Amino acid sequence: MHNIKKNKKITFSYNDISSDLYSLYKDSSYLAVDTEAMGLIHGRDRLCLIQICNELNVTSCIKIELNNSKSPNIKKLFEDNKIMKIFHFARFDVAALQCNLEINTSNIFCTKIASKLARTYTNKHGLKDLINELIGVELDKSSQSSDWGSSEDLSNMQIDYAANDVKYLIEAMQKLKVILQREGRYELAQKCFKSIPVHAELDLLRFSNIFEH
Repeated sequence: MHNIKKNKKITFSYNDISSDLYSLYKDSSYLAVDTEAMGLIHGRDRLCLIQICNELNVTSCIKIELNNSKSPNIKKLFEDNKIMKIFHFARFDVAALQCNLEINTSNIFCTKIASKLARTYTNKHGLKDLINELIGVELDKSSQSSDWGSSEDLSNMQIDYAANDVKYLIEAMQKLKVILQREGRYELAQKCFKSIPVHAELDLLRFSNIFEH
């Protein structure tokens, strides 16, 4: 495993996290998680990057190299039911982790689903709009469409972009949870979160919306 000292605030590694980082993360209550891939079609477009941040703001970016199929420390973390994993549009990330690394993510909170159940006064549920309203931070999305699978080192701009996508998720989750509980929808949200692995599996099997008429 190589470590790159490009950004002192962010640990960068290849294919997995170190045993030291694993020991730190495994005692976390929350892990904010995001992924970057070559595209949006599982099986065709490979997973390229995993971003992780805990409640202490310890942030890691893990570049998944071509043909890597195992990330044992990440797998142990994401399958640990004691840690809540927070995603924005978890359905995609959970499927990508399963398809590429055989990770069966457990204990999921999806801020996109939570936003749609809580923020019924708007139809803007993208991460940028959500973080802007709840946290007051304007996310820079200029690096969103990048070649994340390049064999070259990621740029500082790419690393900062990737890290920012997880940096505010825990705080956003906490604020969404307050609204959901206030409006009597938190239990419904939890039921939705539990169904995410099923939807991810359907996506991997190329089923369209089987709940349609």
